[in-house]
Amino acid sequence: MTRIADGLPLHEIGDQLHRIVDELAEKFHGVFGRDTVQRFVTETYDLLDAQATVRVHLATLTARFAKQRLTDFGRVQGLTTVDVPQVLFICVHNVGRSQMAAALLEHHAFGKVAVRSAGSRPQGDIPSVITEALGELRIPLTEAFPKPLTDEVVRAADVVVTMGCGDACPVYPGKRYLDWDVADPAGASPSEVRRIRDDVDRRIRELVSELVGD
Repeated sequence: MTRIADGLPLHEIGDQLHRIVDELAEKFHGVFGRDTVQRFVTETYDLLDAQATVRVHLATLTARFAKQRLTDFGRVQGLTTVDVPQVLFICVHNVGRSQMAAALLEHHAFGKVAVRSAGSRPQGDIPSVITEALGELRIPLTEAFPKPLTDEVVRAADVVVTMGCGDACPVYPGKRYLDWDVADPAGASPSEVRRIRDDVDRRIRELVSELVGD
């Protein structure tokens, strides 16, 4: 029997993806047809598989990321209700600055802003020094994982915040683009990561005030 890198037979991967398609097709019933859901699930699995170093949770991450992508695609197409502004944070690997900024915005916005993050070249795992620095503010980062930058997430965003990813982000009219000069926490000491966290936190508080007026 042919097997892949995570040790699962190919037919088991197929079964898992089929179940994900079933669940998402039901969730997005009346918005997207099954063929569209199937396309997004398959593409999402391939995107995550290409960057994965550990594949044991790949199906779970595929389900979560495909759901997010379909939500954003529906927003772009005008097929779903848009109640709050959406902010996208982009850095290179999506394991440091962009994850930190997304978590802080989630924390301060109280659901009044939709939050996304992505990497121009996503790879690796979120360092424990990042999760610990956020944990000191009682902000969990338990479900975060690096995600590739996809077209629909940029199109769905009202504000795109880049942090050291160069020209990787496509530019679309009608969006607000911010380029934050934030130090890279990769390899930094805990005290330096706290300084970066506080710098990002200050910027996030200002952004929340602008977006929701609080």
